[in-house]
Order: sequence, then structure tokens, then C-alpha cells
Amino acid sequence: MQQTVITPSNHSPLVDSLHSHPHHSVPLATPKIQVVRRDNSWTPLNIGKIRAVVHWACEGHNVNPIALEAGLTTRLRHGITTREIQDNLINCALEMCSPDEPNWRYVAGRLHIWSLWKDTLVSRGYQYGNYEKTVHTKVEAQEYDSRLLTYSSEELREAGSWINPDWDTDYDYAGAVLLTSRYLLPNELPQEALLSCSLLLATVESPENRLLWARQFYEAIATRKISLATPILANLRVPGGSLTSCFIVSIDDSLESIFEEITNTARISKNGGGVGVNVSRIRATGSWVMKKANASGGIIPWIKLLNDTAIAVNQGGRRAGAVTVGVDIWHLDVPEFLEMQTENGDQRRKAYDVFPQVILPDEFMRRVINKSEWTLVDPYEVRTKLGIELAELWGEKFEEAYGLIERELGQKITLYKRIQARDLFKTIMRSQVETGMPYLAFKDTINQANPNKHEGYIPGVNLCTESFSNVSPGKEAHSCNLVSLNLANLEASELESVCRIAVRILDNTIDITNNPFEDAKTHNNKYRTIGIGCMGLADWLAKNRLSYDSLGQMNQLFEEFGYWCTHASMELAKERTPYPAFEGSEWSQGKLIGAKSVDWFLENATHKERWKQLAEDIKNHGIRNSHITAIAPNTSSSLVQGCTASILPVYSRFFYDKWAKGTVPIAPPFIDESFWFYPENKTLDQQKVVKAVAVMQQWVDTGISMELLFNLNQGIYFPDEPERSITAKDIFDTLVLAWQSGCKAVYYVRTVQKDDFKESDGGCTACAN
Repeated sequence: MQQTVITPSNHSPLVDSLHSHPHHSVPLATPKIQVVRRDNSWTPLNIGKIRAVVHWACEGHNVNPIALEAGLTTRLRHGITTREIQDNLINCALEMCSPDEPNWRYVAGRLHIWSLWKDTLVSRGYQYGNYEKTVHTKVEAQEYDSRLLTYSSEELREAGSWINPDWDTDYDYAGAVLLTSRYLLPNELPQEALLSCSLLLATVESPENRLLWARQFYEAIATRKISLATPILANLRVPGGSLTSCFIVSIDDSLESIFEEITNTARISKNGGGVGVNVSRIRATGSWVMKKANASGGIIPWIKLLNDTAIAVNQGGRRAGAVTVGVDIWHLDVPEFLEMQTENGDQRRKAYDVFPQVILPDEFMRRVINKSEWTLVDPYEVRTKLGIELAELWGEKFEEAYGLIERELGQKITLYKRIQARDLFKTIMRSQVETGMPYLAFKDTINQANPNKHEGYIPGVNLCTESFSNVSPGKEAHSCNLVSLNLANLEASELESVCRIAVRILDNTIDITNNPFEDAKTHNNKYRTIGIGCMGLADWLAKNRLSYDSLGQMNQLFEEFGYWCTHASMELAKERTPYPAFEGSEWSQGKLIGAKSVDWFLENATHKERWKQLAEDIKNHGIRNSHITAIAPNTSSSLVQGCTASILPVYSRFFYDKWAKGTVPIAPPFIDESFWFYPENKTLDQQKVVKAVAVMQQWVDTGISMELLFNLNQGIYFPDEPERSITAKDIFDTLVLAWQSGCKAVYYVRTVQKDDFKESDGGCTACAN
């Protein structure tokens, strides 16, 4: 093999670093050493080009490019490919990334984008600069929605002029890889994808204004101030795509309803949506079927069908379907429901691939606290003998009906079981510590805040516990489209305009989405439910030198968030009319976020009078969307956004995640200048998290994905008592606090490695990890 000899005339830092290694041959910019380019052509190796790319990738990131040159360890031999050189530079940058030098992950991200640019150039003959051609080519190939061609060639050229390739270079490695692998189409560049989404979102605008709005959409999305939910970013450009993230269906107690909703679940899963399925109306095990006693198999066999549907309809081959199954805590099958993911027992009555949730009324929680008895009943017997559809009741009406049922035990009601409420809650906790689930949905809190009580009730929560509204079996299926504001990238002065843009984006998605089934379409059109969330709260706190104890500052931030999102929906109603079910709603009565009276805002808001004016404006003009704000977990999309997920603390300030491409460094954006202002969730008292979420919830009209993380090791929460570890009582108190503080749901309950988890007086029995 042809090799070269070092001489003083070809001195450079990169050459020096290679020359110092006895096993490396060192290339020169000479025809004797040739490299293979991406188009398979050969060219002389040019060290200067490598150095130029390295310096470009390192620029502005407070890292030493010479260190990366020195780390290039691939043998620069005759016949090496430019891709090998590039991949090696990326690996070197990743290996140098550490808590002391976290910015190497941005260098690796730029190098990854550089490769994407080069691959695209080779594949289609150009990079950026001919957006009009990209649109026509992809529409012709049926890769882009033909609605893009409602724009003229002149408009497409103007839109293409907005593209800023530099915005591609802001991603760290995790974000760059996720963006390119999960969301981009073949031969598509990031800014083309984001611009195409923005243009499509603006197609419902008037012809004279659509470019104006498209540019505002694009710049907010491309500068990562607004994050589109996965279904929007992945499906919007594709012909016939569904843009809705969240669905909830409810199953009636009939074969027709059961199989119709299983089919609807499959339709949702096919399009990549997550779905909540409420099964509380279905008769219990041992109930009557065709007047035969003890004939029903209960809810578990139907849940197993939902489980297998989620596996079979695997979101177009991308991943298994995602289904959460909810049941009210009074249902006779709840004990078996809580055991359906354990290894012991009849495997034919197990469902390991769904995500269970239990729906808890206030009366149950009161009995848990008071150590009272709770009654499990069969909804079919209650329905047929007492004329009560228990699943649709909440609050005082539920308590009255439940009292009547308990008075009829042993008389009209024969199929029931009495159990200590706290024992049942212990079973729930034990399952949460073992598996992270079930999710908890606080039914009365959710329905008290429902602005559409005049049209129905909310049976449970969606897959991520943040989005919910009225559901009626066979009539209306909750549907919600999501975006999130990236608080890490927002200044206070931008919040008003970004909220306005976010509301408009989501309202437009309702009109351009392809609903997967009729009940979802009915709901979308009737309630126009949207969910604007937030991510990067931990970054916002760190940037402002605040902590999760800074409840006052968080209260002010989310008051602004809630106000401007609600105000934007009111303004949109003035322009486009209110949502069809507005008349008779809590909004129409002058009540605001969470169906709270104006008096609450006059007492609790920082800027009081504007809320009073907003209530009047909504009474006069209506509001465009019945639900407006909902904070999703954003676990993956936050990596693309380059910020921390949702509103939770970071799990760890710096760690490596194992991906198919190897280990990937993960760190928050301001870690280098605000290291100590990022508290780690794995050592943070979770009651602080609950209190913070409760403050935010006051200004969020739907829900918040609140994940709790308990560290079971000794001395974590009690530094002065190194032998002491958290007990089941501590977890119990935290979950009860969530309910008492007005949180609407609890998402996953996760645990860190357990050394000792003991019982303490007043708590539940010890939970195994």
C-alpha cells in the first residue's frame, strides 16, 4: 500500500498528532494517497479540508479543535472513504465529551449534519437553494402532500429564501441523529422538512395572509421555540397523514361496542397515535350473560385483545402500538386488573403490552386516608337493578349513587366485594414500585375542571396522562393535537407572540388532519381541543438561577403561559367563530382556566384586571378551543429540541445513553455555565416536584404528565441519617399530596436501585422493587 513520509514542509497539528503515533502512516495532500468520496470518485487526500471542517464544527463551542485533530485515529490509508474520516471525527468528539467539556456533543452534531448535507448533495445534485424543485420532485413522487402545490412557483421560491442552513448546526449529536433518523424523508434536509410543515399548516389561512403566517410558523419552529409533536412533524408532509397525538375511546357493555372500539384502536395505532381505552362499563367476571349467571369473563379477555391489537398494528412498522387501559377503582375486576402484568397466574388472562391506569374518585381517596372500607361492584348489575350507569358519574352525584349501592349490598346488589380502601391502594403502590404503573387519574379533579360539563364527562386520561376531554361510546372519541414551547430558547418578551403562533398552528391542524375514524372527527370539529405544552423548564430555572423551590417564579411564568394561550384562542374565536359546543360551557359563563370563577383569578393572579377583562371578552366573543394547554412528557422530542424534557428536573446532569449507534452523551443545554443549578431528579425530594406541578396546574386547563422518581437507597433524602432510606409511607404521602394539591394525574412512578425498603407505621406494606 502506498504510504507517505513526513517532512518539515508538510507540518500541521493534525499531521503532528498522527506522526507521534508509531502505528500511523501520515498522509500528505499528494496524488499518491487517494480517498474515496461519497460519489465513489477518487481524489487526493487533503489535510487542509479535514482541518477546515474540524474548525467549522468547533466554532463557537469553547472547545479546542486541535484536540479533535489529534484524536483522529483512523489510519489515513490509500482508499479510505470520506465517510470513514467523518465517522471517526464524530466518534472522537463523542469520546471527548464529559461533564467538564460537554460541548463536544454539539461538535459531533454538526459533523453529523455535515454528512447529511454531503449525502444529499451526492444523491440529488444540490443541497439548499432550490426549494421549489424539492417540493415538485417530492409531490410527484407522492412523498409530499399535494396541497403544497396550492402555492405558486413564485411563493415557493419566496418561502425557500427564508431557509437558514445555519439553523441545522444548532443540534447536539442526540438531537441531530433523532431528527435525521426519525423525522426526515429520503433526500430531505431539516429546514426543508420544517418549512414544508409550516407551509402546509398555513394552507387554511386566507390567500393574502398565508405566506405571512407560514413564515412566522417556520421561524418559530426552525429556531426551536416551538416543538411540533411527533405525529405533526412525521405525518404532515406525507399524503393522508393523521396529525393527532392523543385519543381516548370508551367501550360500552356490548359486543358491538367492544369490537368497534378495538377496530378504532387499530386505526389510531396505524397512524402512530397513542390511545386511552376506558373499560369501566364492561360487566365484571362472574356477571350475567344472556341471563346466565356467572357467565362473564370480565374485562381481562377484552383487554388482552386490545393488548394483541397494539402489537399487531405496529404504527407502520416503527414501533408497537401504545394503549393505556383505564378502569374505575370501584369495578369488581380491579384486583385482577392490577395483577394482569405479573408473571404468576393464568397466562391467558395477562396483558403485558398495555399501560394500565386506575381512575380514582375523591371518595375513594378519602376512604384511603380514613382507613375505611371500599366496595367493588359489577357495573352491569348496578345498571340493570338500580338503573345507574356508575361509569359516567363523578363528584356529589357519584357519592350519592355509591351510597345507594352500598345500602343495597346483599339485597338488590349480590355481586360485590368489600375491601379496605388502604389495602387496595397498597396494591396499587406495590405494582407502581415493581412496574411503574398503573397511572393514576383523579376523576373528580379532572371533571370539576372540565369546561364542557354541559355536554358530557371525562372518563379517564390519555396515554401520557396530560390530555383528556368528553368521551361518549360510539359517538365522540377524545382527539387532541399537541405542540410544546421550548422554555430554554424563549425570552420573557417572546412568550406572548409564541403562544399566539402555537395556538394558531394547532387550530389549523384540526382543519387539515385526516381523522382515523368518525368519532374522532366528530370530537375534533365539536370541541376543537388542542394541547400547548412546555419543555425545558429545568433549563429556564437554571438559566435564571432558580430551583424547584422557586414556586413564586414558576407561578408567574405559568400565569403568563396560561393567559396568553387563552387570550390567543379568544382572539382566534373573534376571527373564526368559537368552537361549536361553546354555548352553555363554563367558558360561556365567564369561567376561565379549570372552570374557575373570575374571583379566583382576582385573588390569585399577579395581573388581576386582565383576567377579568379576558372573561368578559370570552363571554362576548367566545373561545376557539375548548381545551388549550396540556403539558406532555416530550422525552424524545426534547432531545431534538436540545432541552430538558417537559417540566421535570433532569434525571442526571450528564450521562451516556445506549443507542443503536453506540453510547450517546446527554446533557442539558446550559450545563457548562449552570451546572449546580440543575438539581438531579434521582436525588430530589419528590414532594417538591408535586408542589411545583400543583402550582403549574392552576394555569393549565387540561393536564400535566407528572412522573415521580423515588430513590430507594439509604441516605439519599436524609444526609444526616445515612442508614435511613425512603419508606412506603413516604411514597404514600407523596401520592396523597398529589391528589390533595389538585394534580390531575400521576404518570409513571419510577424507582432507583433499592437497598432497603421497610414498612413504617401508618403506611402500606413494604413494596418490592
